[in-house]
Amino acid sequence: MRNIAVMLIVFALGGCATIIEGSTQQITLNTNPSNASCAIYRQGLKIGEVAITPGAALIQKTKYDITILCVKAGYQQATYLNHSGAAGATFGNIVLGGLIGWGIDSATGSDNKYDSPVNVTLVPEQISPPVPAMPAPQLPQSLPGAVPFS
Repeated sequence: MRNIAVMLIVFALGGCATIIEGSTQQITLNTNPSNASCAIYRQGLKIGEVAITPGAALIQKTKYDITILCVKAGYQQATYLNHSGAAGATFGNIVLGGLIGWGIDSATGSDNKYDSPVNVTLVPEQISPPVPAMPAPQLPQSLPGAVPFS
């Protein structure tokens, strides 16, 4: 009985999501086609990268969305906005841990999560074929049935 009471206190004071989910998250990135390079940005600052897809990056969780930018030669740059959402343990923490546990989770970012895996499709660059030169129109020297000017 005493062990159960101690565990409840630890969860309430420690923040349930902090203990269960942690303050970092691994984001797995897949691109079609593969072998692209992706960078992860939050509020304009680079916070992670995957040099060659598929791959993963470990990032700090916060309440702010992240933008994933992928590039590959011969393809247009592609972006994906990954919204920060509430982690599943957050709701249990509010019920069991009250405001103290939720406050700890919120301060550490543990009450947030991002989509993973993320799948990004790259579109081939459009290379315009050269426009063939059009020959100048040839006007006839005289039109049939035309009367010459005098």
